[in-house]
Amino acid sequence: MQLNGSEIVVECLKEQGVDTVFGYPGGSILNIYDALYKHSDEIRHILTSHEQGAAHAADGYARATGKVGVCMATSGPGATNLVTGIATAYMDSVPMVAITANVTLPMLGKDSFQEVDIAGVTMPITKHGYIVKNVEELADTLRRAFTIARSGRPGPVLVDITKDVTAAVCEFMPMPVKAQERAYSCTEAELEDAAMHIMEAKKPYIYLGGGAVSSDAFDEVAEFAELIDAPVCDTLMGKGAFDGRSRRYTGMIGMHGTKASNLGVSRCDLLIALGARFSDRVIGNPKKFAENARIIHIDIDAAEINKNIRVDASLVGDLKLVLQNLNKKLTKQDHSQWMKEIAGLKAEYPLKYDDSRLSCPYVMETIDKVTGGEALITTDVGQHQMWAAQYYCYTGPRTFLSSGGLGTMGYGLGACIGAQLGQPDKLCINIAGDGCFRMNMNELATASRYNIPIIQVVINNHVLGMVRQWQTLFYGKRYSQTVLNDSVDFCKVAEALGCAAIRVTEKEEMAPALEKAIALKKPVLIECMIPEDDKVFPMVPAGAPIAEVFDGDDLAARGNE
Repeated sequence: MQLNGSEIVVECLKEQGVDTVFGYPGGSILNIYDALYKHSDEIRHILTSHEQGAAHAADGYARATGKVGVCMATSGPGATNLVTGIATAYMDSVPMVAITANVTLPMLGKDSFQEVDIAGVTMPITKHGYIVKNVEELADTLRRAFTIARSGRPGPVLVDITKDVTAAVCEFMPMPVKAQERAYSCTEAELEDAAMHIMEAKKPYIYLGGGAVSSDAFDEVAEFAELIDAPVCDTLMGKGAFDGRSRRYTGMIGMHGTKASNLGVSRCDLLIALGARFSDRVIGNPKKFAENARIIHIDIDAAEINKNIRVDASLVGDLKLVLQNLNKKLTKQDHSQWMKEIAGLKAEYPLKYDDSRLSCPYVMETIDKVTGGEALITTDVGQHQMWAAQYYCYTGPRTFLSSGGLGTMGYGLGACIGAQLGQPDKLCINIAGDGCFRMNMNELATASRYNIPIIQVVINNHVLGMVRQWQTLFYGKRYSQTVLNDSVDFCKVAEALGCAAIRVTEKEEMAPALEKAIALKKPVLIECMIPEDDKVFPMVPAGAPIAEVFDGDDLAARGNE
């Protein structure tokens, strides 16, 4: 059948099973938006308040569902406003297709109005980027984009289309989407070698990363942990890949990991990294990381093997498939003495905070209790992000969405909107600090426009909390540009943008506020007022060995409070 380029875009989206697109129109992309209008009963378009919000919403939709998220923007500033969201998805291996429209082909390279080489701009932060200059190539390009985004290690792909291509006509033939095989390249010999290391270990430890979530390996990881009788820690991205209420779970590892995880990994004789990339925030000083252990690394991306940490054995492939095969080669192990040692660390070094007043840890524990641990949590970046990772118990995958690699302030609200639309039966709650919330709080207008029943919790300490914490500990309390003690009223802002708002100043108000917000079934902001000098502990100084983890009690003992 004969279709123009814009109709081909819509037909390809339908082929790929896309039901929701996030974006913002403009001159160069008008033809595509006209086609979307004609197919609005098949593809829902969410008009965000800013293109960055569209990219974050597509990211949140992808993380919450496992599908490819889709965002759109026009040329020039519309396209460049997607860049931070694309980079966020790239760093965290999130499948996304970003579709932009550029000026017409004759105007390319002439500094035309709203012309930007967005494919060139995003080259370092995408798995691949295309600029389509011929309508005959459009359908195949879009199909390849979706295949690349979801295959292997997932990530974002950009498709830029010149405006004349969106209007040009050609023959279009629908094509069914082929089921993609899971990537797998490890050999039987490599499986046997890894199994040998595991069977020889006396003190094994499992270190879980985001790959365990994206590969949907929840059941395989649980079986593996039982087979080898080992404790389990996770990264920020690995939250929910293992049941946080399990006796084996020791909490997060790294800069703000638990003492049990950091000390346990430092004492183990075998560390097994599952879908993790040995980030600097995890390993601290690489020369001192798990220095008493052999290391096995299982990852879908061969480029990650031996990149940050030298390993003794590696298996390259989709984690779910690798573990299915590795588990068959293992017999049940008994490491009861090791598990007893780890249980002792957990008992000796529990997470703790001042529970005499309202604090973010208390807020997170209250959310956990009121929701029965069934909420989907998104976060922005900073202290509140770490508290959300530490004090809410994640028991299943795709229930914690956060910007890990890029650390994007302003990520959470758009991601929460996308997650709620992707998982409408889930209660979706975004946790943001007041500094992060200012970045993209205009997306509350998006939530109210579509009556998306998200709950936005703002942890308001009137400072840039994490930066202030570093200034307190390492910069002589010189609080350069981190104080936000102005007259902005977030509750009034939320109400002006069409949302309900509740302010919480005391502990006793938190649970009723949350229960009311849930009952309203509309977008609600809950502002929680906490002291400016609350700190995230435990903590490891940048570049120090993770065994040198300290908390508030340690500081007090040193006389540094």
